[in-house]
Amino acid sequence: MDLQLAGRHVLVTGASKGIGFACALGFLQEGARVSLVSRSEDGLMLAAARLQETLPEATRRISVFAADLQDAAAAQGALDAAEAAHGAVDILVNCAGAAKRTAPADLTPQAWRDAMQAKYFTYIHMMDPLVKRMGQRGSGVIINIVGAGGKVANPTHLAGGAANAALMLVSAGLAAAYAGKGVRINALNPGQVLTERLRQRLDAETRLARSEGRPAPGLPGDKLPLGRPAEPWEIANVAVFLASPRASYVTGAIVAMDGANTPMVV
Repeated sequence: MDLQLAGRHVLVTGASKGIGFACALGFLQEGARVSLVSRSEDGLMLAAARLQETLPEATRRISVFAADLQDAAAAQGALDAAEAAHGAVDILVNCAGAAKRTAPADLTPQAWRDAMQAKYFTYIHMMDPLVKRMGQRGSGVIINIVGAGGKVANPTHLAGGAANAALMLVSAGLAAAYAGKGVRINALNPGQVLTERLRQRLDAETRLARSEGRPAPGLPGDKLPLGRPAEPWEIANVAVFLASPRASYVTGAIVAMDGANTPMVV
């Protein structure tokens, strides 16, 4: 199926690894131009080299822009640089930032603020200026990779889950606000995905279990109905489709991708 993405300018935050990297690869495979944004310039250069090795024909369609998206000015600077280099951003995929997993007894007011800064504001700082530009232009798509923790509370992810829940509301609210201006906004809620974040989560949950005298959790995905965690490319495939004109009537959706772990209808 031709997803009609050739030539589109896609900006992916958190693109140096994990789901963000998989999204960048997916859009490049569809012929899009991709601007990779992440905090680490070294990480971005390594990611760009991996993409070029995988898709040599896409070398000229890959650009990198290092920025700490917890800083609103830095985020807008990266956006301005990407648009100056490659024209208006047609599609934004927000995948940057992750809140530190913390046991409930270790949470402090600063930990709650840090979680919002690390996850919520890294998305807002890029999304706020860009959605306004998209609205003025009359077209655009935003995909927010949020996380299942925003819908189901996890004891070691309360602060980060609160940030995720806020992003879900923002995604749905902005989708309604900008639908009439030609902008679509959707969110994906991955559950367990084979990334470094999953390993960090398992470490935190293992420490909590030991402190409470409980057995350590099992292998990733062993209790999921699908029997395994997702691969990053499986999340990316849905993000690429939702960003494409083939999904032209999908906006304001919060798509669960947790392997049927949470059988909820709302």
